[in-house]
Amino acid sequence: MLVMNNVEVKYSQVILVLKGISIEVPDGAIVALLGANGAGKTTCLRAISGLLRIELGEVTDGTIHFNGKIIDHMRPEMIVREGISQVLEGRMILEHLTVEENLRLGAFSHIHNIKLEKELDLVYGYFPRLRDLRHRISGFLSGGEQQMCVIGRAMMAKPKLMLLDEPSLGLAPLITEEIFEVVKRFNQEVKMAILLVEQNAHMALDIADYGYVLENGRVVLNGSATQMRDNEDIKEFYLGLSAVGSQRSYREIKHYKRRRRWLG
Repeated sequence: MLVMNNVEVKYSQVILVLKGISIEVPDGAIVALLGANGAGKTTCLRAISGLLRIELGEVTDGTIHFNGKIIDHMRPEMIVREGISQVLEGRMILEHLTVEENLRLGAFSHIHNIKLEKELDLVYGYFPRLRDLRHRISGFLSGGEQQMCVIGRAMMAKPKLMLLDEPSLGLAPLITEEIFEVVKRFNQEVKMAILLVEQNAHMALDIADYGYVLENGRVVLNGSATQMRDNEDIKEFYLGLSAVGSQRSYREIKHYKRRRRWLG
């Protein structure tokens, strides 16, 4: 469904952030992007959704195809109409609007659709708490409720591909688990593909089918989620486990032999 082929991204025509990224997201799959802060994960999502321009970024080499169509120079609203929705990091909710008003805005690309109430019911089915809060001003919601709202808003666009950027950021473990369960169930029931950026590698690999590790703007590891969980580099650097299962910090690791190879 989505193919990024040797994509290079620069900010302000000077700062090279992505250095030849190649990523594929199959139809209906969940693909996880792992990596440390500054590795280029969010830039990768913005390149797909067309939001690079708001930060003076641009795709300077390579191509991004979605369902066979080149989208790397499309405007963001046109990319949404093609079937891609992004849930931004930091719960970018419209705080002065109610929960339901936020959700309805997610359907702007097909606002004429008479089935809008049915789509609202679908979102409320996945997030029952939002139904109870539908008339609440969004700025007064908890962090977890706001995250549910922005994911629900993306669902309202009826995307073929959802880009999820750090959905667990700043949330309590129980709320994070609830949200990840909904994301997995939505993927299975609606057959919508998901590209997931997530610092919590345990959670990400538990629901993903496939994964990539980014480092300094390059893909350094990739493979099935099972292979990634079993890989010793992933265990040490992203799951916090040594080969014998003990916890290790990054500072305790003196040498990191990067494995630039295909795991699949």
